Amino acid sequence: MKQRIDHQRAYLLHSYPYSETSLIVDVFSRNHGRIPVLARGARRPRSALRGVLIGFQPLELGWFGSGEVKTLAKAEWSGGLPLLHGRCLLLGYYLNELLIRLLPREDAHSQLFDAYEAALQALAGGGADAPELRRFEKSLLREIGYGLLLDRDADGRAISPAARYAYRAERGPVEWVDEDTAEATFSGKTLLDLAADDYRDPRTLAEAKGLMRQLVAHRLGGHALQSRRIFVDLQDL
Repeated sequence: MKQRIDHQRAYLLHSYPYSETSLIVDVFSRNHGRIPVLARGARRPRSALRGVLIGFQPLELGWFGSGEVKTLAKAEWSGGLPLLHGRCLLLGYYLNELLIRLLPREDAHSQLFDAYEAALQALAGGGADAPELRRFEKSLLREIGYGLLLDRDADGRAISPAARYAYRAERGPVEWVDEDTAEATFSGKTLLDLAADDYRDPRTLAEAKGLMRQLVAHRLGGHALQSRRIFVDLQDL
């Protein structure tokens, strides 16, 4: 029996040709997570789907099928977000690439979906997007089983705002005492601010970017992100 799913809020992450007329679309839905969907006829010049299946825009989708790849039954634009351009567009690609690389398919993550949507809204609004990017990265790590230890160190002691810490990916914060070691360190205040999602301090924002970059790179196993390569010189991610 072909199970039909309707009225699903989702975003397009990536698409690629399946045939001369169709696409495979990787979507991120709030209730079903990442789903590969076959969009029949989407490559035809007069297909209504060509103007709907656009990245970084809220969609309402329906699909059916019991296999790994579902078949798109309905797609409507939910509207509301300006199109991303320039730096914000590249940052959007960064978010999508993280989801594709790290998030398993068909595993619902509603809180992560909300963090993704909030980050897109911040990018589309042209305002201060860095806090939402950090919230998204933190949410993604938590959802894939790598929640951050931020209020206590690896030995269970409370984080001191005045101390500095190295962050060991498999352990957590370790108080930094060897000044001769060339290792990235972060203030205790930054860790506590990150735990509270408080990014008002510019130093917190800068150090949080460095910490999240380090932890995301660890989860990627040394594989570079295409979006990060583009931004190497700009230092925006």
